[in-house]
Amino acid sequence: MFLQVYFYFFVLRWFARAYPKLIWMMIWQNHEISVSTSAFAPQGDALYALRTSLNASVSQLSDWNQNQVNPCTWSNVICDNSYNVISVTLSSMGFSGVLSPRIGILKSLSTLTLQGNRITGEIPKEFGNLSNLISLDLENNQLTGEIPSTLGNLKKLQFLILSQNNLRGRIPESVTNLPNLINLQLASNDLSGRVPDRLFQVSKFNFSGNSLNCGINFPHPCVSDTNDTVAHKSKLGIIIGTVGGVIGLFLFGGLVFLLWKGKHKGYRREVFVDVPGEDDRRIAFGQLKRFSWRELQLATDGFSEKNVLGQGGFGKVYKGVLGDNTKIAVKRLTDYESPGGEQAFLREVEMISVAVHKNLLRLIGFCTTPSERLLVYPFMQNLSVAYRLREIKPGEPVLDWPTRKRVALGTARGLEYLHEHCNPKIIHRDVKAANVLLDEDFEAVVGDFGLAKLVDVRKTNVTTQVRGTMGHIAPEYLSTGKSSERTDVFGYGIMLLELVTGQRAIDFSRLEEEDDVLLLDHVKKLEREKRLSAIVDRNLCRNYNSQEVEMMIRVALLCTQGSPEERPTMSEVVRMLEGEGLAERWEEWQQVEVTRQEEYERLQRRFDWGEDSIYNQDAIELSGGR
Repeated sequence: MFLQVYFYFFVLRWFARAYPKLIWMMIWQNHEISVSTSAFAPQGDALYALRTSLNASVSQLSDWNQNQVNPCTWSNVICDNSYNVISVTLSSMGFSGVLSPRIGILKSLSTLTLQGNRITGEIPKEFGNLSNLISLDLENNQLTGEIPSTLGNLKKLQFLILSQNNLRGRIPESVTNLPNLINLQLASNDLSGRVPDRLFQVSKFNFSGNSLNCGINFPHPCVSDTNDTVAHKSKLGIIIGTVGGVIGLFLFGGLVFLLWKGKHKGYRREVFVDVPGEDDRRIAFGQLKRFSWRELQLATDGFSEKNVLGQGGFGKVYKGVLGDNTKIAVKRLTDYESPGGEQAFLREVEMISVAVHKNLLRLIGFCTTPSERLLVYPFMQNLSVAYRLREIKPGEPVLDWPTRKRVALGTARGLEYLHEHCNPKIIHRDVKAANVLLDEDFEAVVGDFGLAKLVDVRKTNVTTQVRGTMGHIAPEYLSTGKSSERTDVFGYGIMLLELVTGQRAIDFSRLEEEDDVLLLDHVKKLEREKRLSAIVDRNLCRNYNSQEVEMMIRVALLCTQGSPEERPTMSEVVRMLEGEGLAERWEEWQQVEVTRQEEYERLQRRFDWGEDSIYNQDAIELSGGR
């Protein structure tokens, strides 16, 4: 009886010391759910390659982030509703480099303007792959070489502006095959030979300043005469404008009449909702697609249990395949009917849709019905980091050390984007290995924004109901309910320890050998004892770099300091993982940690002495005073 009382007292003492509110937090289970997604398109890489080849300075195009694959928020770039780049305008910026052939992959690009720079080199033949290009303006640069014949593939091209360069050779015969060309400017180059007769039929052209067969001694002029055309278009424009104005006035009057009539008849504006089996696209968030219930029901085979990828407190995640064979992951929510749940769902959808980064999970769309709320993501082939660390099936490969390093750096970059490049910034609040997903190339993608919050940049922290996963929650958030970006830093540090050790954040099986149930305490103890080999995941079979492992452990311990003010920012974490600034930070931390450890041990001895007195008294009472 005495031993049982002693054991329970010991466990309760550990709970009180490790997590004051841990018992209360047990209502949230340690949900380790993997939402599967797919990789992003390489548009951002292509544009960043253009920035590099143009020799852009640090201050030029500074928001072109090579880790942010979707470039739709970059300056001088315009995208359509499907996140495809359709316009790049870089006029008169003083670039002196060359053109990158990688631009040829931008199949949706309709406008490319680089006039007024000092760009050298040749026009890449890959520009002929821009099948949707309407306007190409490279005027007033220092381009050399011949006009590539591949430009004849641009069947939608209307404006080809190459004047004031150093282009030489003949005009390619293929250019005559451009059916929509209306403006061709090739003046002031070193072109020679014959101008194809068909090009003189273009509405506006200029071949002057070359050695071409046009001008006074030839049957065709070098410059088109557009005066009559302009005057004709001006008159036509006036007529069309007048007629349009009259028609518009009648339409406006009719609309006012209908509104007045509807008001007097008790007219109510119709509220559109998505009912089962219907797809109402009149409600949407930005570029997100609104799916119908029927689409997702068919995609998941009626939400079959065989398609379940994971399950948590929010509901289940199902693997699905759309009608066009696109693989998706459907998160089916169950708690949206709670107070404020509907508003939270809408706010969550809108928030996720604005965070676009290579290392962040992309939301494809959503579905709402009177009884359902669903989120749709791309399917991610390699599931989550937690799965690859602890749940792999026989025959599946173990995460090797180089991949774990890439995961650590990719996750850090994703969180850095949320904290420092979103406005307002976003706090994830549940960073852990189960929420870091792996694409087909095993690149890290931070997912599951179910607990994330938008934060006003003027506020240092936000007080909310404490939510999260036991073992990953920062102590200040647990005790006060106040979260900040440093809350995520703590969770990230625990995730690094998961990567190194392969173990869970909390493991009660360790009670058999020690009292360090928390992974953080376990690693700290082994690190003080310099037992590196005992920390590293045994599945790595010693195939790792000891110095890199030690570096990652040190970064993790800096991220999990008790005081949020002492933890590094995620941008500092990125730099430390890249080998910058860790040594100095670690030395400072060690000096403080030694002092703290000595104080802790002194208090612990005093506490244990008091407990021994209590235990002795309990033993006397339990033994009946004998």
